[in-house]
Amino acid sequence: MTLLLTRGDLETVLEPETCLDALRDGFLNADAGGVPIAGQRVRTDLPFPGTATALIPGLLPGVPAYSVKVNAKFPAARPALRGVICLHSGTDGALLALMDSATVTAWRTGLAAALGTHLLAGAGAGAGAGAGAGAGSGAGAVTEAGAGAVVGVIGAGAQAELTVRGLGALRPRGALVVHDTSPDRAAEFAARHSGRVLRSAAEVATAADIVLAATWSREPLLHLADTRPGQHFTSLGVDEPGKAELAADLLDAALLVVDDRELASRVGVLPTPDATLGEIVRGEHPGRTTDTDRTVYAPVGLPWQDLALAWTAYGRAEREGVGRRVDLLA
Repeated sequence: MTLLLTRGDLETVLEPETCLDALRDGFLNADAGGVPIAGQRVRTDLPFPGTATALIPGLLPGVPAYSVKVNAKFPAARPALRGVICLHSGTDGALLALMDSATVTAWRTGLAAALGTHLLAGAGAGAGAGAGAGAGSGAGAVTEAGAGAVVGVIGAGAQAELTVRGLGALRPRGALVVHDTSPDRAAEFAARHSGRVLRSAAEVATAADIVLAATWSREPLLHLADTRPGQHFTSLGVDEPGKAELAADLLDAALLVVDDRELASRVGVLPTPDATLGEIVRGEHPGRTTDTDRTVYAPVGLPWQDLALAWTAYGRAEREGVGRRVDLLA
């Protein structure tokens, strides 16, 4: 029997804290035991206004299962990402669960981004930088926020939503500012998080200490001149050739961290990284070393991250009787 888990089922069984723990453990242990951290990412253009991507296999030490994810990406659709994650038994290949990939992808991408942001931005990141920068809206926002960095969001979609939620579970934050190409979406995001809407990505960078970008942009949204020392940037829109959120001069000036060197190189949208998040989690790289470092986390997304959350969701759904069982072999 195969357990079917819809978006609603997944939102019932997934919790940010539990998922963050699973992702942190994955970054800590994914290289152990010869398990391939990157796996394979196969992407193809379609004769329609979208792309198809498969991530195989999701593997983690200690998890007796593997995942296969197939996604369709259609930027004009809502949701833009649609597909399934197949969770298979490592014993006999049986299909244990079939679940909505858009939900799992948003959760694993957003929460892994929150973890990377938290580790790279450092304790109290930006409070000194913003106050010392003298930039009117940035310095004012830091003062108004009190404890915690000002968080800026560029692209108010599902991944940014989970990143903000995950970051809130990891550290206190100050004010929130947001920009989106859809004013309505930006306003709704700001209302959910007691934030305010700004008119451009550059305004977000001026006001914020931590900047989260999750867009479909194929032109840089921010250049080095739009930023100041001490800021952290997380860019989630660099997962396909041709996509770009941060300009080359900003990437060159920053400490650049990715989730996997080989896969980031294969995707080919970033310069050579300085470290991986796994190296920082394991203490093999110090990450930020001064308050004036600019840091960038630009993950591509790894198959084991799908497994980490799919296995977490499957275990709780099994325990609590969530979802529906079907026999696909009947």
